[in-house]
Amino acid sequence: MRICVVGCGAVGSLFAANLAQLDDVEVWAYDASSEHVAAINASGLRLTGAGDVVGRLRATTDAGELPACDFGIVATKAMHTEPAIAATAHAFGGGSVATVQNGLGNEETIAEHVERVIRGTTFPAGRIVAPGVVQWDVKGDTTLGPFEPRPAPLGEIERLADACTRAGMPTTAVPDARGPQWRKVIFNGATNPIGALTGLTHGRVCERPDLRRLVSALVDEGKAVAAAQGIELDADPEELIDHAAQPEVAYGHKASMLQDVEARRRTEIDFLNGGIVRAGRERDVPTPLNQAIWALVKGVEESWQ
Repeated sequence: MRICVVGCGAVGSLFAANLAQLDDVEVWAYDASSEHVAAINASGLRLTGAGDVVGRLRATTDAGELPACDFGIVATKAMHTEPAIAATAHAFGGGSVATVQNGLGNEETIAEHVERVIRGTTFPAGRIVAPGVVQWDVKGDTTLGPFEPRPAPLGEIERLADACTRAGMPTTAVPDARGPQWRKVIFNGATNPIGALTGLTHGRVCERPDLRRLVSALVDEGKAVAAAQGIELDADPEELIDHAAQPEVAYGHKASMLQDVEARRRTEIDFLNGGIVRAGRERDVPTPLNQAIWALVKGVEESWQ
């Protein structure tokens, strides 16, 4: 089996390095960072923290070098999905492509370029600390299922899920992956921007009663939008938020959006709270708090200009 990870940042690196431990899987990675790619090719892709792993794989900044692959795992930031899949789609002519990205709309973008698409949601998290080195902050499960307009066969989804699980990234194949996806969208939309706006880690946000109430109010709006679409969440986002706030889980973890704000990089707010707002408008569900958070983070981004 040959798998290409498209976007080998923190999350992509977790999949790539772990999958590279399997004897029956050949792993490639496509990433825009020439320094990261050079380090991976020279010394392997190293994970530290929650797991100590060194993955030996082929990495490239040139999509033309990619061979035909059985699977793609897209792990770029949501705003980079279009150029990334447009560049790499030729490698997946006979394969299936999964997204493990944040936010809404990634599957639709991927489906414009490939025939078989897998809707994915993943909870492991980390951060790049040096070229070729990723700090693995949070372990977690992954769920994969068919993207309805252009679904990959369930058997192929199960095949990819089995490889990820054997590699140490527990993954479940399900017939409808919208519930897990919306659980994470609601979780991220309620917590990530609060951390980004305050500079607080996940646990510290949850410690303040006023911020925790705001988080819950954002969750309630997201739940209402999901319900209006007939989507049944696989678990309560509130429980996940409280679980992640525990010291041994993600108390000290800086959400990816906070990492982006500290680095003055564009955030995924348009695909998280923005996605919730757009879905709410389509179904006449009011989302004033998500709208306000969306505007505040866009204002922070504007301040860098």
